[in-house]
Amino acid sequence: MIGIFLQFLWLGCTSFGGPAAHIGYFQRTFVTRLGWLDQAEFAQQLALCQLLPGPASSQLGFAIGRHRAGLGGALAAFVGFTLPSFLLLALAALGLGQLAENLWLDAALHGLKLLALVVVADAVLNMARQFCKEPLTQGIMVATAAALWWQPGLSTQLLMMLAAALLCARLAKLPAAQSHPWQGPHWPSLVLFTLLFLGLPLLASSETGRLIADFFRAGSLVFGGGHVVLPLLEQSAEQSLSASQFLTGYSLAQLVPGPMFTLASYLGALMLPQQALLGALLATLALFLPGFLLLWALGPCWQALLARPRLAGAVTGINAAVVGLLLAALYQPVWQSAVLAPKDLALAATGLFLLRVMKLPVLALAALLLASSLLLA
Repeated sequence: MIGIFLQFLWLGCTSFGGPAAHIGYFQRTFVTRLGWLDQAEFAQQLALCQLLPGPASSQLGFAIGRHRAGLGGALAAFVGFTLPSFLLLALAALGLGQLAENLWLDAALHGLKLLALVVVADAVLNMARQFCKEPLTQGIMVATAAALWWQPGLSTQLLMMLAAALLCARLAKLPAAQSHPWQGPHWPSLVLFTLLFLGLPLLASSETGRLIADFFRAGSLVFGGGHVVLPLLEQSAEQSLSASQFLTGYSLAQLVPGPMFTLASYLGALMLPQQALLGALLATLALFLPGFLLLWALGPCWQALLARPRLAGAVTGINAAVVGLLLAALYQPVWQSAVLAPKDLALAATGLFLLRVMKLPVLALAALLLASSLLLA
């Protein structure tokens, strides 16, 4: 467990670039260099993590830790990988909350918002290329984005993802069926997830209870991980935080290594200002917990489920709807908060070119946008 913790702690300190980059780091570290699992096992675990709600890269680390040393290894992997970004974002929330507003701070935060716009636009383009190759999936992407622009809200998100899953399970090109012996799920984890999902909203009479319930719900419903958590967390935080505060936290999450879901650490600290560290911890654990419970519950029966063509079709539809959800979030709140003048659009377009075409690292792009905002201010 100590060895697992140290390996993941190092990755938590150095893994910049978001979920896709994290998966690459994991493959090189645990398959190629350490040989903790082979390439086929790695691919199977990755496929399950992509299907389930929650943070895909953190779930993959959790699965690798479980494969190596059971539940203790899984928890050691999670703590090691999450701890650096948790501390950085929680401390950022504490520090920013004590700073008086001034021209330089406003300009720096605006630079971070422009960075968020560039990164989300890049994620939309990458995910559309990966998950929306056919007319059916492209139509689902556009319909989901249009529905959320017209009628934003969590109910619209869930309805569009459900419709996409049913449509693709019926109409998408399905792979050939395979045979695999059935092994049941881990029922205690599944029951605990169900009880928490249904019961926590009933206990949300206080600020702390409402925070736990809202972040647990967000972690239970976000498919795709990474940037896709943005609109769900916005729903959770909209009553307590302004759009500017939310987007600032999202921008800061781009600058730190490790999982993007630790945006919850920043938001939780601001939502419970009298107990900021407790709020950061509770929000982070509540957001990560659903995905880990479902991963633990469905791991035993994953191989048998994977052999069913209809499930593969439903996953195709969900992925396409997720891209539409992210496309909708690109406009609100990201675009509306970041692009306030033509010069902002010029900076964002230049940043997107540097990131996608010139392959400029995210940290270098962040420094460039911050410097540009400060000079313009």
